Amino acid sequence: MAGNREVPDYDLEETIELTTAEQVRAISDPLRTTILGLLHERAASVTELAIAVKRPKSTVAHHVNVLTAAGILRVVRTRRVRATQERYYGRAARMFYVGLGRQTNGVDLPMDFNDFEVAQKESAAAYEAGQMRSFIRHARIPDGQAAQFWRRIDEAIHEFDRLPRSGETTYGFVVGLYPIHDYPTLPPAADLDV
Repeated sequence: MAGNREVPDYDLEETIELTTAEQVRAISDPLRTTILGLLHERAASVTELAIAVKRPKSTVAHHVNVLTAAGILRVVRTRRVRATQERYYGRAARMFYVGLGRQTNGVDLPMDFNDFEVAQKESAAAYEAGQMRSFIRHARIPDGQAAQFWRRIDEAIHEFDRLPRSGETTYGFVVGLYPIHDYPTLPPAADLDV
């Protein structure tokens, strides 16, 4: 399988902040996130997406319409097929994000899905086969340092998104940075006379 030089094969924004409940709900469906993931590689028609996800074309068309109405997908090109124009859809941006603790017009945005729940389900087989690379670490650091660290992680996420699609295996990549308010901490160090 030859790799694409540019991933994906159409122009798109780098990032878009999701600011409406409609947008957050649109990306909170597992099938829609799969469609978005497939479109990281290249633009695709509803027919191609339906084949990839093994779902009826009408079901996929509905989900594509929801994502398009929310401004998350857009038609990036068309092709004449017999008497109709076949539409090829692409993402509006490489990365979508929901701001932490965000509200719009004084109303809380709905919760986005938990990436770790999705990753847990996706990674179970790899874990059982001894093929999962993962770690968890904890550090007591100031908020500003956590934000600075996340900016560096965000760069790695964007690097992963731009990798040329080649090879036969799809890899998942999940990262997170979250506060744990009840994590145990050591008392202040005492001067020890040894």
